[in-house]
Amino acid sequence: MSEVLFEANNGVAVITINRPDAKNAVNLAVSEGVAAGLDEIARRDDIMIGVITGAGGAFCAGMDLKAFLRGEVVKLKDKGFAGITQATLAKPMIAAVEGYALGGGFEIAIACDLIVAAETARFGLPEVKRGLVANAGGLVRLPFQLPSRIAAEFVLTGDLIEPARLLQYGLINKVTKEGEALSAAKDLAARIAANGPLAIAASRRVMAESRDWSRDELFERQAAITGAVFTSQDAKEGARAFAEKRKPVWRGV
Repeated sequence: MSEVLFEANNGVAVITINRPDAKNAVNLAVSEGVAAGLDEIARRDDIMIGVITGAGGAFCAGMDLKAFLRGEVVKLKDKGFAGITQATLAKPMIAAVEGYALGGGFEIAIACDLIVAAETARFGLPEVKRGLVANAGGLVRLPFQLPSRIAAEFVLTGDLIEPARLLQYGLINKVTKEGEALSAAKDLAARIAANGPLAIAASRRVMAESRDWSRDELFERQAAITGAVFTSQDAKEGARAFAEKRKPVWRGV
C-alpha cells in the first residue's frame, strides 16, 4: 500500500497521506512521497493548485515516533518535515483537515496557502508537553499568522485548539461539517484554478516576499514582479473573454 496517494483532475491535484492506522504520522516514506507530489505539481502545466489531506478521518498526528526510534530521517534536505515545511511551493496549496493536525501535522497545514477544516478537527503543537519544540515551522510561522500572544499561548501550553477559534483569528479559511473538508477544499481549489496562472503566481510571490520589503520600495519591487502580467497574452485573453461573456482560455504566457 502506497503511503502517499496522488491524483489530479481539472487542474487540481490532491496529495493524500495514507497511513490511517498510524493517524497519518510522518515517516521517511511519507516525506519522500509528499515531496514527489509537490514536484509533480510544479512540473505539470495542467495542474494549477494542490490540496494535501490525510486518509481515514485524520490529517496528520505529526512525526512517527517509532520511525524516529528506528533512526529514520523524516526532514528532507531543503524541503523539511514531510517534504513540505521548508519547501518552496511553486503553486498554491490548500490543507484539508479532518481529525487531528498535531505537531508536525499542524506545521504541514500552516505551510500551505489556505486551510479548510472540519468542525471536529483539532489542531495543536504539543511538543512542549514532551520536552520538545515545534521546529518544523510552528515557532517561525505561527507568530506571523496569528496575533503574537495567541501564538505564544498555543506554542507554550501545547493545548488542543478547535477550528472555530482559529477561524476567529483568520488562521483557517473555512470550517465544514465532519467529513466535508476535502470536498470544500476542492471547491475552493477549483475557484482558484479557474484564474490566470501568471496572475496567481505573481500575486503569491508579491504577498510572500513583500513582508521583508521597506515601505519606500514596495511599489517598485511589486512592479518588477507584476509588470509582465499586464503585457501577457493571458491578460489580453482575460479582457477578450470578459467582453465576449465567455470563460477565458489561459495559456500561461
